[in-house]
Amino acid sequence: MRRNALLAFATAALVASGLAVTTARAAESEHSLEHQRWSFDGLFGTIDQAAAQRGFQVYKEVCAACHSLSLVAYRNLGAIGIGEDQIKAIAAQYNVMDGPNDAGDMFERPAKPSDKFVAPFANANAARAANNGALPPDLSLIVKAREGGPDYVYGVLTGFVPPPAGVTVPDGMYYNAAFPGHQIAMPPPLSDGSVTYADGTEASVHQEAHDVVTFLEWTAEPELDARKKMGVKVILFLIVLTGLAYAVKRKVWKDIH
Repeated sequence: MRRNALLAFATAALVASGLAVTTARAAESEHSLEHQRWSFDGLFGTIDQAAAQRGFQVYKEVCAACHSLSLVAYRNLGAIGIGEDQIKAIAAQYNVMDGPNDAGDMFERPAKPSDKFVAPFANANAARAANNGALPPDLSLIVKAREGGPDYVYGVLTGFVPPPAGVTVPDGMYYNAAFPGHQIAMPPPLSDGSVTYADGTEASVHQEAHDVVTFLEWTAEPELDARKKMGVKVILFLIVLTGLAYAVKRKVWKDIH
């Protein structure tokens, strides 16, 4: 009896400890996350193509120096309104390894629209060596891979602030209010005027972050618009089908009642 009581007490203590740690981690990960207004929110939400195009510009001119986008091909950019000729020009700025040729040798060639985005580093070791041991994550699915989704990615991009009094940040690390643990190896990637938008939009940090997150939402879920349109059609069909079923039921059972 005493043994069972001790076992129950120990179990309760472990559960309580686990809940406390989980709660602390949850509170920490959610710190400073504020819900932003996204064009793709809700049942009828869609990807804002203008914002996605600006976000691609931010990715290309700022993020692509460290972060890959390995699941996206250049030709996919047509889905956010970028023209075919422009896509060809974008792809041609990069070289890819191809082959073997007729002589059995590998060779470099300019990238084509059908190629996936060229990674900034040859391999993970090269990426770590260039970033003080930290491995920049691939951004193809980053919005879906992180709890908090677009709000989390936006929070990290805009969360670089001076550390609170008494908090020491080691060399090579930066304080970020939204990042779990608040210490991140990535320096602040965005600043006012990091890019010059072709459409004249003011390139503030918050605008750049909002645009690049919209772009990354598209890379993570390129079929989002089509899926939501299909969902609306299915809901309308079910509403009509329910009405027809009810009318048939009334017709069939009217003489019995």
